[in-house]
Amino acid sequence: MIAKKMLKYVEGSSVTRAMFEEGKRQAKLYGAENVYDFSLGNPSVEPPKAVNDSMIEVLQQTNQNKVHGYMSNAGHEEVRDAIAKSLNQKFGTDFSEENIIMTVGAAGGLNVILKTLLDPEDEVIAFAPYFSEYNNYVANFDGTMVPVSPSIPDFQPNLEEFAQKITARTKAVIVNTPNNPTGVVYSEETIQKMAAIMEQKEKEFGTSIYLIADEPYRELAYDGVEVPYLTKYYKNTIVGYSYSKSLSLPGERIGYLVIPKEVDDFENVLNAATIATRILGFVNAPSLQQLAVAKCLDETTDITAYDRNRKLLYDKLQELGFTCAKPEGAFYMWVKALEEDDNAFVAKAKEFHLLLVPGSAFMCPGYVRIAYCVDTDMLQRSFVAFEKLADSYR
Repeated sequence: MIAKKMLKYVEGSSVTRAMFEEGKRQAKLYGAENVYDFSLGNPSVEPPKAVNDSMIEVLQQTNQNKVHGYMSNAGHEEVRDAIAKSLNQKFGTDFSEENIIMTVGAAGGLNVILKTLLDPEDEVIAFAPYFSEYNNYVANFDGTMVPVSPSIPDFQPNLEEFAQKITARTKAVIVNTPNNPTGVVYSEETIQKMAAIMEQKEKEFGTSIYLIADEPYRELAYDGVEVPYLTKYYKNTIVGYSYSKSLSLPGERIGYLVIPKEVDDFENVLNAATIATRILGFVNAPSLQQLAVAKCLDETTDITAYDRNRKLLYDKLQELGFTCAKPEGAFYMWVKALEEDDNAFVAKAKEFHLLLVPGSAFMCPGYVRIAYCVDTDMLQRSFVAFEKLADSYR
């Protein structure tokens, strides 16, 4: 008999992953060319050539124990130093290797920092719509998730409700910008107001409230939109980063945490996060990938294809009468369902072999997420299916 805690997780297994599996099932039945799978945020753009070259170069090193062996739980010192210097050059920060902990992707980093910070029943706030796995990560450590309802139609954080929901038990706030699922980039003005609210609440309750910036989509921004670097606005900010999207390496599970020296109880937070990396079973981030990405810190994935898909899909959906939040970043389109029940709308879309993810999976019912990180030919073939879907509601 499995653990009672896991029963809930099994019953509520990821809707996104379930839709991905449905896509594979339909492809066998109808042919892959007739199925339009927009479920999973799996990068369709190849990694930069320098990434593969760097892996080969690392594997050709004479010291193979260095490549494949254990190192500090926080990661290779020279890798952390290189990342700190790169961040300082990009954002005018003042980090060193001690501020960086290499992690098993952004998800691993989030679990590490939540393990570090949370006591049972501590509260974590997130702004709906948000990545549903946050609920599971917080529950892993017996914390309480506190959603803030969405601000429609701009999907910037609802700061009035945010201020009301901060309590003496609030330990952390998770911010994801560019956002999954909306593609919205939180503006500098929004971040400044958010920081002011948190600072005021820290004084009111005499507590430390940590802002956790989940940033796997940082480099995926369009039309010259600037993505604020949050450590510059609020001193208790901890950044979780992943190379899954910026270098198209989701399966390699490599990222890092930034823990600035300005955060409250810095030494204990840093040491606890390093230990959490070990006791959660990660031990350390993958050695080969650490050494490889350190050689590619100035590389980024070419997002031209995503931008082209973004424009094509947005224009077509607008033409068909859908209401969409035009994404400024990431590779998702957030679309209002054509009926109140977003799950029923997703079921209707499946009749036309369109695989979408319901907004209720992101704590925001009435919408659907379309991942447009797909082949452009497939995207264009899908337009007939979207037209049939729209017609079915007329």
